[in-house]
Amino acid sequence: MKLGKFKYFAIDIFIVGFSFLFMAWLKPATKRVVLPVYYKPFLAFLFIWLSISLIGDKFNFYKKGKLSDIILQIIRSDFTILAIIMILMYALNLFRYSRLIVFGTILFSSALEILLSYIFYFHSRITNDDYPSSLELGARFIEPEIMVPRQEYLVGSDDIAEDESILYDLKGKYLFEQPFLFDFLHQHLPLHKIKRSQALILNTHNMFNIQNIEPLSQEFFLNLHKINDVRRINKYFIQVNKNLATGGIFSGCSDTIEVHVKKIFRSYPQPISLIVYIMDFVFRRIFPKLPLFKELYFAISGGVNRALSKAEVLGRLCFCGFKVIAIQELDDSIFFIAQKITEPREDVNPSYGPFIKMKRIGRNREYVYIYKLRTMHPYSEYLQEYIHDRYNLDDSGKFKNDFRITGWGKVFRKLWLDELPQLLNLFRGEVSLVGTRALSEHYFRLYPKEMQDMRCRVKPGLVPPYYADMPESFDDIIASERNYLLKRQKNRFTTDFRYFFRALYNIMFKNARSR
Repeated sequence: MKLGKFKYFAIDIFIVGFSFLFMAWLKPATKRVVLPVYYKPFLAFLFIWLSISLIGDKFNFYKKGKLSDIILQIIRSDFTILAIIMILMYALNLFRYSRLIVFGTILFSSALEILLSYIFYFHSRITNDDYPSSLELGARFIEPEIMVPRQEYLVGSDDIAEDESILYDLKGKYLFEQPFLFDFLHQHLPLHKIKRSQALILNTHNMFNIQNIEPLSQEFFLNLHKINDVRRINKYFIQVNKNLATGGIFSGCSDTIEVHVKKIFRSYPQPISLIVYIMDFVFRRIFPKLPLFKELYFAISGGVNRALSKAEVLGRLCFCGFKVIAIQELDDSIFFIAQKITEPREDVNPSYGPFIKMKRIGRNREYVYIYKLRTMHPYSEYLQEYIHDRYNLDDSGKFKNDFRITGWGKVFRKLWLDELPQLLNLFRGEVSLVGTRALSEHYFRLYPKEMQDMRCRVKPGLVPPYYADMPESFDDIIASERNYLLKRQKNRFTTDFRYFFRALYNIMFKNARSR
């Protein structure tokens, strides 16, 4: 996070203000009068502080190469401020003001400045331009995900001359220094069929570079700049979608959260690394998801170096009308190849915050929105078909190795915390206490036609029958639900009563968990 001089300036104002209020809080005798009596002297003090800081060049962070130089400049500036304040207090006989508040504010502000400069300095080693980018780290590959034969995925022509193809420009010019990336593209795409005149290769995070392109005019678009620096990612993906012909190819890259965390713990000494991780987690992963803090996050960060998971990147692509056909994970980045298959979705507000509502099929095939606490990365709901195509179901009927689930999501699911908001659905009468679980459209289609019809005759429930029967496979789950629905037709109250207490017993004593 490279902060400019103005942003350091704003942070320093916050530091001094916070230090002043903290020192006033420590002095009980002045709590009630500190703001009326001290606010004018504080403004004068703040003016002196910022003026000396500017004169002392304290905010030109990146002009100083060493951490020791940065800290030394802070100490010089703040010591000068301390000397000026002492002289003014003596000359103007201002000893009526609390020394704890005056000198405590200076010393505490200096300590915070040094701590934050220490953090910013090491953080800059993670994100600055001198740090090796993923395009330079071509030594270690993870086996790519190969989905389907490449010939199905391109609006290419067999009848083009060699000198009209993008193949040789990519190999000898654009990707000359990234041969591993060329190999990845060449492995999955018939590059010799893509016309140079219908291809675009950029290295930019600026929307302006792609907004003035003729709609549906491109067969291939490659952007070498990581999408983490794009301010409005969905808008960017949608614009790429408009530029590409149906069946056209979009390739790009993104840094991932997982390796960013590893960088933090690798770049900072203990215990500073834990403090930095917590601050980074709150600022980069929580603030952007909260309405009031979202604007603060983008004002400070400028939208650069966004925290993106693999699931969110792929989910955004699917949301914006693409189908992911290949992924290459390389050290701290993922490279993707996606095909335009449709127009972007029309969802106005895809789920992004900690509370989500999931569109599910209820009674009479009408949609019901089930409330939950988020346990998956944002946009994961758009990857249902992608995950099903590539991963098998485990014994519980869930997907194996589901990378969409977050670390805290696994804890939430184990403790049932993610299910609590469904009590609102129960209160509204949208679900029953006991019943088959409400399913997504894709998951619903996996059921036999007979079971689909049986499920849609009743409301979905909070406590599904498989908690009572504890089946071991997806087929067993279907059999469990069929058995429950048949019994329910004969005697609803007795059936629900028995299933509820059997499920409760299994949850409490046999460790039955969410499926």
